[in-house]
Amino acid sequence: MPAGDQALPATAPVADGWDLSRRVAVPRSAAFGPGVVDRDGFRHCFAQSPTGAVFAAYNVLAALADQTKAAATARKLLLPGTATDALLRELAKETPSAGSEPTQLAGYRILAANRDQVTVMLAVPVEAQYMSLTVTMVWHDHDWRLQPPPPGDAVGAPFVQVRSLADFVKWSGL
Repeated sequence: MPAGDQALPATAPVADGWDLSRRVAVPRSAAFGPGVVDRDGFRHCFAQSPTGAVFAAYNVLAALADQTKAAATARKLLLPGTATDALLRELAKETPSAGSEPTQLAGYRILAANRDQVTVMLAVPVEAQYMSLTVTMVWHDHDWRLQPPPPGDAVGAPFVQVRSLADFVKWSGL
C-alpha cells in the first residue's frame, strides 16, 4: 500500500467496514489496510503511516487472540530477531486454549511515532472498566511488524487498568 499521510490520527479513522477476525472486531480500509488476507485469516499489507500502524495494531490483537494459531501467526507477525525466537520457544511450551469471548477494542492512543515505528496503547473493555496494552509496530519488509517483548514479558505489557477513555481516541466497530 502507498505510505499515505504521516499525520497522527487524532480522531477515529474512517474504516470501510469492520470484520470479525479470530473473534476480534477489526477495521478494514482500502487506504490503510489490510491489503491482503491469507487463507489462514492472517491480515497484512498496511499503509506506512501512523494510521496504517493503528489499523495494523488492531489486527495484531486479533492475530494473537486465537491461541491455537499463535505460534504460526507469530512467525508472520513479529519482527525477526532473538526476542521473537525466545517468544516462539515460549509459545511452543504452552497449551493453547481453544475458547475465548469475542473482543472489541474501545480505542487507542499513540504514544510515539515516526515513519518507521509507532507505539500504540490500545484500550480493551474488561467488565465495567478498561485495560490498556501497549504495542510497538515497526516497518519491516514493506509492512508493519510487531516488536516482540523482551524475553519473559507478555505481548502488550505493561497492562494497566484504565477508568476512562478520556485520553484515548474512541474507535470501535460492529
